[in-house]
Amino acid sequence: MNGHEGLATRFEAHRDHLRGVAYRMLGSLDDADDAVQAAWLRVDRAGVDGVENLAGWLTTVVARVCLDMLRIRRTRGEESFSSIPDAVLERSGGIEPEQEAVLAESVGQALLVVLDRLTPAERVAFVLHDLFAVPFAEIAPVVGRSSVTSKKLASRARQRVRGVATVDGADLAEHYGVVDAFLAAARGGDLDTLLRVLAPDVVRQVDRFAVPDGADHDVRGARAVAEETRVFAHRARVGEVALVDGRPGIVIAPSGRLFAALRLTIETGRITRIEVIADPTRLTGLPLAARRP
Repeated sequence: MNGHEGLATRFEAHRDHLRGVAYRMLGSLDDADDAVQAAWLRVDRAGVDGVENLAGWLTTVVARVCLDMLRIRRTRGEESFSSIPDAVLERSGGIEPEQEAVLAESVGQALLVVLDRLTPAERVAFVLHDLFAVPFAEIAPVVGRSSVTSKKLASRARQRVRGVATVDGADLAEHYGVVDAFLAAARGGDLDTLLRVLAPDVVRQVDRFAVPDGADHDVRGARAVAEETRVFAHRARVGEVALVDGRPGIVIAPSGRLFAALRLTIETGRITRIEVIADPTRLTGLPLAARRP
């Protein structure tokens, strides 16, 4: 085995790890594969002489490639995924192949949505440190900042990922329990459970971006809302509990691409109001965070 083949073999041993790093930074399996391939080309040119921790070094190489891709993406702008058609949502794998859907589920679709709102440097610093335990001394040269500044980048990102809950303590845990039960029942079409977690006079409100033309924007009453929820079970299957505007709610985000958010009002253990937000402009300004413990 010559030097090139030996290096390729060593690189391949780390490919799955590098792909996972790139996916968390880019939120797209295709982009992640492109980043890993670009990293390989850099490694093949530079060699690994003097590299003691190959896995760590390769991680930083991939991170640099991802940072460049994120900056280009931010500069040129990207199409919004907010108006994903139902035909796409109905596919079992979401908007991407099944492999990406499984990967997004393992990472957390709400987390991917929030990560997409960070600056490129914040996202890279947070992913490297908080998700892969890379020291700030190694992150600093990747993002082109000092270790102190890199730590601040990760801290700002962490605050945005965690968000600020407007419900505290036991109430927060109770509300999460209600939302969990509602989402599970919506996915399974469990009418009895839906009727238990919905208040008798619950109101479902939705903007024009989430329903077909001519559909009711307001639905009232537990049975009517429950029956409608069963109809849209395909959307619930790509939903995940998250912090929506400071309260436990749901994001509909196939493979981490935000389609809609459900802002829920919960009183005495039941949902009294469901607001479905799919307007891209409103979604952009809506405070979202990954689920808080």
